[in-house]
Amino acid sequence: MNLNLKVWRQKDAKSDGRLVDIEARNIPEDCSFLEMLDIVNEDLLGKGEEPIAFDHDCREGICGTCSLTIDGVPHGPSETTTCQLYMRKFKDGDTIYVEPFRARPFPILRDLVVDRSAFDRIQQAGGFITARTGSAVDGNTLPIGKPIADAAMEAAACIGCGACVAACPNASAMLFVGAKVSHLALLPQGQAERTSRALKMVRTMDEEGFGNCSNYLECEAVCPAEIPASVISRLNREYAKASVKDTVS
Repeated sequence: MNLNLKVWRQKDAKSDGRLVDIEARNIPEDCSFLEMLDIVNEDLLGKGEEPIAFDHDCREGICGTCSLTIDGVPHGPSETTTCQLYMRKFKDGDTIYVEPFRARPFPILRDLVVDRSAFDRIQQAGGFITARTGSAVDGNTLPIGKPIADAAMEAAACIGCGACVAACPNASAMLFVGAKVSHLALLPQGQAERTSRALKMVRTMDEEGFGNCSNYLECEAVCPAEIPASVISRLNREYAKASVKDTVS
C-alpha cells in the first residue's frame, strides 16, 4: 500500500505545530498503524530527517499509551486502541490525517506525544483503597454477588487512554473518573474512602481543567474498553451523596 500521511509535527511544547505531508510507501496491509509509523520513521531516518515522535508501550491494546487521533477520531476507525488498528482498514492511495489527542489538559510535548499526567493526579487524589499488607485475603472472606462483581469489573476495564477526553467537545474526563469511582464504590473494599474518593477525584478533575459532561456520548463511542456511560450517572450520584455528607459533617 502507498499512502499519503498528513502528520502533526511540533518540535516541542513551546513551538507552533503544523500538518506535514509524508509519504508512506510499500506498507503491508496486515501491519498495525504503529508498525506503519515505524516503517515511515525508518525511511525518514534514512533520509537524515527527524522521525515522528509518538507514544507506545504494550502494543497489545491493554495499556492505552498509543493515543493518536486518526482522521479526526481518537484511535481511528477501530474498536480498540491505535496499536490494534490494522492497515487493512484503509485503502491504497488514501490520505490519512494523524494528530495528537486534542484537549487543553493534555498539552502536546512533541509531534504526536501528549502529557496525560493529569489522569495520574486524579487517580492519586482518591483512586485507591485502604488494605492491609501481607498475605492475600481468602477469596471467600468477602463474598460479592455476581451482578455487582460484573459491574465492578466492567468499570475496572478502563485503561486510562484518554480517548474519551479527546472525543468530547468539552474535553470532559467524566467517563474516566466515573469508571475509577464506580469500580471501587461497588466493592466492599472501597467503602472506607467512598465519600472522600468522589469528592477528591472530581475536585482534582476540575482543577486540571477538564470540562463537564453534556451527554454527547462521544466518549462511550470511542472507548476501546467499551466503558458504558452509566458510570457517569453513578459518579454524579456518588458525588452528590458525598457533598451532602461533607456539608453536614
